[in-house]
Amino acid sequence: MNRRSLWGWLAASAFSLTGTRVAMIALPWFVLTTTGSAVMTGLVALVEMAPMVTLKVLAGPVIDRLGPRRVAIACDAGSLVVVGAIPLLHHLDALPLWLFLALVAITGALRGPGDAAKHSMIPLIVRHAGVSIERVTGLESTVERTAGMLGAALAGGLIAAAGAPNALLFNALGFGASVLLLAWAIPPLPGAVSAGPAVEDRYLARLHEGWRFLRRDRLLFGIALMIAATNLFDTAYFSVLMPVWADEPGRGAALLGLILAVASGCSALGSIAAAAWGTRLPRYPVYLVAFLIAGAPRFVVFALDSPLVVVLVVVAAGGLASGFINPVLGAVIFERIPAPLVGRVTSLITSMAFALMPFGGLIGGALINGFGLGTALLVIAAAYFCATILPALDPRWREMDRRNSPLPARE
Repeated sequence: MNRRSLWGWLAASAFSLTGTRVAMIALPWFVLTTTGSAVMTGLVALVEMAPMVTLKVLAGPVIDRLGPRRVAIACDAGSLVVVGAIPLLHHLDALPLWLFLALVAITGALRGPGDAAKHSMIPLIVRHAGVSIERVTGLESTVERTAGMLGAALAGGLIAAAGAPNALLFNALGFGASVLLLAWAIPPLPGAVSAGPAVEDRYLARLHEGWRFLRRDRLLFGIALMIAATNLFDTAYFSVLMPVWADEPGRGAALLGLILAVASGCSALGSIAAAAWGTRLPRYPVYLVAFLIAGAPRFVVFALDSPLVVVLVVVAAGGLASGFINPVLGAVIFERIPAPLVGRVTSLITSMAFALMPFGGLIGGALINGFGLGTALLVIAAAYFCATILPALDPRWREMDRRNSPLPARE
């Protein structure tokens, strides 16, 4: 199982994430070019993100009880059907706004548990592949960043050639490939046994058990809060600020795809370096410096209407730095969580990290409408810097350098 499970899991993530990145550009572009409204574009992000975050929270006990394989396959199969229905109904001229928003909401509701389940497989993959947790989280981040690069490039080309609705077909195909790969590579395994028999059959008690553990771990709780803030700003960046910037004359979806592809490609290189050297790098300073480089500077260069070469250099540097962030976070998180609680606690962490994302598009749209694109970018850049400097001010973050042996995953 060791080789097939690792590479099959990575390939499944690659297909689903590439398709999701295409949809991240195609959906807002479709709404923006159809309605011309930045606020409506942000509303679509809210409609998708709100159920995604909610279902991430609620899915934790289910993942621990049923096993991540079953949950991931079921959610990706459902996503295949729902996402594929959007372009089909559009071509049949049977896609009113209310139905479009409903399908987007269902997509988010399926994506939340599906992503959480695939992420919860990491301890099991570490155990069977016989490699360090830094190596697995580094490979996962490499796949994520590479998928982002390919998805951004594909989105630009697909939208320009076939239109935004047709680009969503690639997202549906990605979910289908993920289902097949997970079914082939990961053998059926029961979920992890809960920490105590008294709460085994009580859903709310199991959910509270995970929350109680997270709340008492000050570092994990702080990580979740910080990532919630940065994800809020990143959502505004991807879902509204960048599409509005690209919609200016002389730019377009192809240029937007190129910029995002450069960022994701450099991020993939950073993740490869983290996978190779992660066990020897000091986690805390790497995390702090990487976030400062990857965060605010890209907003500033767009706000100042910098030349394209300057934009690409800053975006590339930020992407390279960002590649180190997720491998560090993944290693720290999985080392601190007991195996029976992995599904619940990781779902809670990612849910908290995603909790503000539904509002990112709305905030971005409101700032643009009120002050213009340039000011909106500078305001969010300042807020991003404040969020990413916090680990330098709080000594608890230095616990990231304390390496612990993760508990073995239960089959």
